[in-house]
Amino acid sequence: MGAGRWRRIAGQIGRSVAVWAVSTVTMLVLAGLLPDFQLQSPDGDSATRIAVTAALGAGAFGLLSALVWPVLVRLLLLVPALVLGLLVFFLNGSLLLVALRINPSGASEADPETAVIVAAVMSAVASATGAALAVRDDDAYRRRLYRLADRRRRHHPPCASTPGTVFVQFDGVGHDVLLDAVGSGLMPTVARWLGDGDGRAATHRLTPWRTDWSSQTGASQLGILHGTNDGVPAFRWYEKDRGEVMVCNRPSSAAELQRRAIERTGDGGLLAVDGASRGNLFSGGAGELALVLSVSARRGRDNRSRAGYFAYFSDPANAVRTALSFVADACRELGQSARARVRKQRPRVSRGGLYPLVRAFATVVERDVVVAAVTGDMLAGRTAVYADLVAYDEVAHHSGPAGRDAAQVLQRLDRSLALIENVAEHAPRPYRIVVLSDHGQSPGETFRARYGLNLADLVRAGCGLPVPRRAERTHSGAEARSAVRAALRRPVEEGGERHRPSRRSEPIVLASGNLGLVSFPDVPHRMTRQEIDARHPALLATLADHPGIGFLLVADREHGGVVLGARGAAVPLDRLDEDPGPLGAFGPGAADAVRRTHAFPNTADIMVNSIHDPVDGEVLAFEEQIGSHGGLGGAQSRPFLLSPLVLSPPAEDGTEPAGAEQVHRVLRRWLHEADGSHLPAAPAPPAAPAPPAAPAAPVVPVDTPRPATSGGAPWAVPDPGARDRSA
Repeated sequence: MGAGRWRRIAGQIGRSVAVWAVSTVTMLVLAGLLPDFQLQSPDGDSATRIAVTAALGAGAFGLLSALVWPVLVRLLLLVPALVLGLLVFFLNGSLLLVALRINPSGASEADPETAVIVAAVMSAVASATGAALAVRDDDAYRRRLYRLADRRRRHHPPCASTPGTVFVQFDGVGHDVLLDAVGSGLMPTVARWLGDGDGRAATHRLTPWRTDWSSQTGASQLGILHGTNDGVPAFRWYEKDRGEVMVCNRPSSAAELQRRAIERTGDGGLLAVDGASRGNLFSGGAGELALVLSVSARRGRDNRSRAGYFAYFSDPANAVRTALSFVADACRELGQSARARVRKQRPRVSRGGLYPLVRAFATVVERDVVVAAVTGDMLAGRTAVYADLVAYDEVAHHSGPAGRDAAQVLQRLDRSLALIENVAEHAPRPYRIVVLSDHGQSPGETFRARYGLNLADLVRAGCGLPVPRRAERTHSGAEARSAVRAALRRPVEEGGERHRPSRRSEPIVLASGNLGLVSFPDVPHRMTRQEIDARHPALLATLADHPGIGFLLVADREHGGVVLGARGAAVPLDRLDEDPGPLGAFGPGAADAVRRTHAFPNTADIMVNSIHDPVDGEVLAFEEQIGSHGGLGGAQSRPFLLSPLVLSPPAEDGTEPAGAEQVHRVLRRWLHEADGSHLPAAPAPPAAPAPPAAPAAPVVPVDTPRPATSGGAPWAVPDPGARDRSA
């Protein structure tokens, strides 16, 4: 008998003993709560004798349930389902009464009505305990997958035999972060796909791509799923024509952005045909929705955004397992935060309040629910599935993108990927798994921590307005918080109220990572440089000359638009290719990104980008984040595409895709290659109006990606349920 078989037998025995122990404790608790349920004789017994009586009773009930219940169910197959459902309670109670009668102690007894209650509670607890333990067993999980796949095939019509495609978005994971994780052995599944150095041939290719200026999920995912992100200059911005602040992770704003994108392209989205959208900001036109923010503000039966939670937690085993992992991760965050404070790590931001719970929601609940929904979609044979896992992004904002905390999250994401890969083997059609990210994250301390004031204070000083003695913290734009609000049916996000200009018409200052936006609400149009200078002569110079500011973008009456920098630098947009000026430190493609954003109708009066250190890749976030994204500078603008080699390269000429809209066309082409009849070619969005005196320049590719490093042993056995082993 092999060692593997002995381990399986030992595991089964251990689970049985654990279920028996939990059932014994449950019986003791119920005996203390229910007056008609006794585990001792009228004269009283010792605690040891009562415990032995409970253990023998629980064991007898478990054996009878395992041996007799299947026979009873087979005998009652002809009974109507409703009648059988009612009989279950009485039959269970009868089995408990028999177990108490055959108990050698002879001291236990219960009324028939009480026996029904006790049996129901004990069965539920034993089932949840057994399932929670068995879910970590590889063989048990494989058997469960086989049963689910067989059930799907019996009850669902045959699906197409052409390959389906699963898009898994690792929110916030940059291209270089992924390579480093692979090289250090943190992500063995990805390492195996790229060729792990043990003679295995690569099955996937890794390609970086370049984000738009607004390097955040709202802009990237809208462009990826709906083909256009025109008019999204940042994570949050002020729209003068509507007098309202738009916030990408506010449900009403997400719904409006999706409506505009569909109106602009005339197309439902990437997932419009037999698609499923899971855990995203936008639907992508999918018919199957779960945890999608753009529909979470709707009320009534048509709102299916939270259906994933109900479908997942209707299984008590899922509820128990996820609850335990949730508590474990919240405790893990408390320990990690305390360690950072004791060691006086820098940079550091506050991680108190509700953040440990928000983090645990992102790293456990959202991940488990989304992965379970994806596996269900695959077993159902859906053609296209797009799912967003936000765990890394949430942790990296507060712990840093290259810290130990974020590395642990990458390990768990890799296990989720291994699970999805394992499920694909049991799906009714072949699947191609594409992994991608929407942006990266750039490290660095906050603007407020370095200079003692935030961007709003600096703007007020430049306008000659009073500056508070104590700088206020800016709100975080982390995506996980929006998912928590949607789950709790509290979808209103900060910044969503309609703006009411004050008497002095003070500027509105908004932050999106290291990108800041300054708008003057009492002026109905976008102000030019000349108008701003006439109104606030010191403002532009105050901002441009500040050591924490990299560059400004403002409209210009003569040149259409100019980029301003320190010491009076002013470069018109149409001359950036010859003279990048302040954009020189931000790398290739920065000029194209700035010119495109300048053409948006809702671009702020002043667009502010923080400094960027090309040596260490650091930026200064205008939000309270030490890992940030939203503007230009560093790894935040360099996400990745990890695609199977059977699919065509993202670009035939070897260049990197530039912008989320181009990524949409790549993904759409891959769906067309998998099933040429199911999806038409991507419609070209209407051309955006060119910025005045700033014709579009050709796309400049970024540096050639470095080769994937190897490391880590192959991930031969999937982690069942993608659960944290430490939980």
